[in-house]
Amino acid sequence: MAKLLVIDSNEETKVPFLRGILTRSLQDIGLDFEEAYDLASEVRDALSDVSEVQTWKLRDLVAERLRRYHKDDIAERYESRTKGAGTVTVRGEEGHLAPYSIEDHSKSLELCGMAPEDARYLSRLIGRHLLARQREEISKSYLGRLTYRMLAREIDRGTAQRYLVWRQFKRSGTPLLLLIGGTAGTGKSTLATELASRLDIFRTQSTDMLREVMRMMMPERLLPILHLSSFDAWRALPDAAGAADFEDQISNGYRGQTGLLAVACEAVVQRAVRERVSMVLEGVHIDATTVKRLRDSDDIVVVPIMLAILKQEVLRKRIRGRSSSAMQRRAQRYLKSFDAIWQLQSYLLSEADREGIPIVVNDDRESTIAEILRIIGDHLSVRLEPTLKRVFP
Repeated sequence: MAKLLVIDSNEETKVPFLRGILTRSLQDIGLDFEEAYDLASEVRDALSDVSEVQTWKLRDLVAERLRRYHKDDIAERYESRTKGAGTVTVRGEEGHLAPYSIEDHSKSLELCGMAPEDARYLSRLIGRHLLARQREEISKSYLGRLTYRMLAREIDRGTAQRYLVWRQFKRSGTPLLLLIGGTAGTGKSTLATELASRLDIFRTQSTDMLREVMRMMMPERLLPILHLSSFDAWRALPDAAGAADFEDQISNGYRGQTGLLAVACEAVVQRAVRERVSMVLEGVHIDATTVKRLRDSDDIVVVPIMLAILKQEVLRKRIRGRSSSAMQRRAQRYLKSFDAIWQLQSYLLSEADREGIPIVVNDDRESTIAEILRIIGDHLSVRLEPTLKRVFP
């Protein structure tokens, strides 16, 4: 499909049509992502035989599609926004102006542990509230106070309080260290990536990668335990053959390998503290002993999580479902050692439970993310005591 240019005669500009931009503007008037994306795609397809389109014609086409598939008030809201009317402007603390965005606002609510659909519902409700009162410009503090009151009224006071906690923490500039442990197949890296995105954390680190670096520095003949998987590291122990039972073999080997990685883990965390940046550190080597070394301080907030899959068949399916050919080869090796992986998980969960580390069962990604965000919020609430006036003066 050829590039489509959007011409604004008043501004004398030509810019490429971007489906993502139109999708986002449609979300801001109340459509969910799939509805907005489908409509933006349909508009692009309708213009596939032209190379240029005037802005007014594009707006009319979008409004016509909105009236065809949605209520008239949605189309009217879109038209009023594109004409510059009916838009609420939010003024930041330094005077920066930005339009109120349902998409951006709902993302801030998801930090409270709200489901995405609930967050979008409340953000739309706030948008309608502001438009009904003809508020063309508001301060960021006003929006924060309104959000708190709407959360308390429409959801519950606990969620409203978590919102205050998150806003105060964001203002503090204190870095957050999120530690995610769990055995193979529990979804550590996937969740780490998603949580980093939602928390605006730009630094993530895998203990597997740290182990790979150490393997390059330490050849197998010098340190064989480092060159084995965490669940069969016991094979490199001097008394491997004479170990009392299978459980002891697994845990002894795991502790031996994890101990070697402790210094590397501490080093990346100390660098994050020095640079005052938040970080997600994930991997099978995040255990109770590692957590003890990386405690909360005035310089950083540390939140540990241990992931779990409590049904053997579900864990097998997760391991089996890895996509790339390299990952599939690894999956076959993991499945052959499934009993060892399952035993390692039992050890990790027992240690986490003994040390009071939150255990999260990863059965569903969205509910798991919401639960982890609630755990982080609860951890922060112990450290912070926010009030509405203090957070939004």
